[in-house]
Amino acid sequence: MRAIAFLIALVGSGCATITKGTSQSLAVNTPGALGATCVLSSSAIGTITVVTPATLTLEKSQEAITVRCQKECYQDGAGIIASNTEAMTAGNVILGGPIGLGVDAISGAMNKYNSQTDVVMVPIQGCRPKPA
Repeated sequence: MRAIAFLIALVGSGCATITKGTSQSLAVNTPGALGATCVLSSSAIGTITVVTPATLTLEKSQEAITVRCQKECYQDGAGIIASNTEAMTAGNVILGGPIGLGVDAISGAMNKYNSQTDVVMVPIQGCRPKPA
């Protein structure tokens, strides 16, 4: 009986894991330079290549994601998608204690990324795209 109670407490204690999950949707845009190829990378997600505008689902992590975008006739754009602490974490410390906090830390649920990232790319004066 104690084992069952412990198991229920362990599973129920990860507040952010239950309410927010371990993955999230993220949009990557290059305003004014639609169709840019962007490479997202971090040790947590590896390397992912997308063409803007793009929406993808990523596993949450405490690792920031670097973004590098390229498009003909534009200067390369770059940015960082920072990993922030999910607001649920504070409540989890109170309600779930160290077990809940540990579950959310291991699963990545205590982290979140901004839901949208805009990478600015400056047009190169006088450049004309090559015909397809």
